[in-house]
Amino acid sequence: MKIWIDISNAPHVRFFKDIIKHLEDQGEDLIITARDFGDIHKLLNLYNIDFISLGKHGVSLHDKLKENTNRLNDLVDVIYPEKVDVAVSKHSIELPRIAFGLGIPSLYVLDNEHALAANKLTLPLCDTIISPKIIDMWKLMEFGADPNKILSYNGTSELLHFKSFEYNENIFDDLNLDLKLTKTILMRPEPSLASYLDADCKKSVLLPIVEVLKEYANILILPRFKEQAKIFEGIENTTIINPPVDTSSLIKKCDLVIGAGGTMNREAAILQTPVISCYPGATLSVDQFYIDQGLMYRSNDLSEIIQTALNFIIHPNKRKELVTDDLFQIIIDNIYSLYDNSKK
Repeated sequence: MKIWIDISNAPHVRFFKDIIKHLEDQGEDLIITARDFGDIHKLLNLYNIDFISLGKHGVSLHDKLKENTNRLNDLVDVIYPEKVDVAVSKHSIELPRIAFGLGIPSLYVLDNEHALAANKLTLPLCDTIISPKIIDMWKLMEFGADPNKILSYNGTSELLHFKSFEYNENIFDDLNLDLKLTKTILMRPEPSLASYLDADCKKSVLLPIVEVLKEYANILILPRFKEQAKIFEGIENTTIINPPVDTSSLIKKCDLVIGAGGTMNREAAILQTPVISCYPGATLSVDQFYIDQGLMYRSNDLSEIIQTALNFIIHPNKRKELVTDDLFQIIIDNIYSLYDNSKK
């Protein structure tokens, strides 16, 4: 079987790495395409995944449209002669459209009901949509998704990030961190360049939080791009972490995570490191999944965030049972199901 996997965002590398390895071990023929955006290429190289680099990310709406169009054209030229059997992606805008146009069965992993443009452009074209149960199916149907093609599971996509995770308790030493205080907080700025979030890439909602908490804990900043790193440069007790690094071990080692994005917050909840979400957009359903289980705290109020952070540092969370479905097996089973059905 020839399988095409398209990777368009850095967290998708960790999501797909164990799926890729499993399929390769099964002798399947894989084509991995990847957009040149953020740390995608660095992470793929880190995990020794062979890939074809195609396309990049636009900043303005005009740029996004042009880059999307260019990437569609380039991908078609690469994929058409390969005679792909099944196409797989997670929020790739291009893959479902190309797969539909070329008659390739497609599997689409979704976890953001607020990505309006991406969902409208993709969901009506997908053969199988795998989505967390906590996301309202009616919302997906509003985007044109066929309810008969939606498979819901208990959990979120970040569960796959830890299938083969081995904790490195020496991560601080490996990164040569000069930590002067006893407690350490890891922070991740907002996804300023995302089309679903109207944010200024030269500012961050984390800055006033850092200015207060730097007196109580070491602050580690994991920026998304260079402009974000510059926002926090020169602040006392604050260290900029240059990716790619073992973020999973970093999350587990820290006393607290404060994130203005989504993925790292949910990873912290799974690893049961105390986490505060200050994401500046509407609360995502996949975040609400962990909030409901008491594994994530959510606030956009500066005073609340500061007080909650100090409480977490002094009184860490007790571990709680997290019950989820086997997302890895669900995806593998449905890849083979799509292939089998296409041959009937």
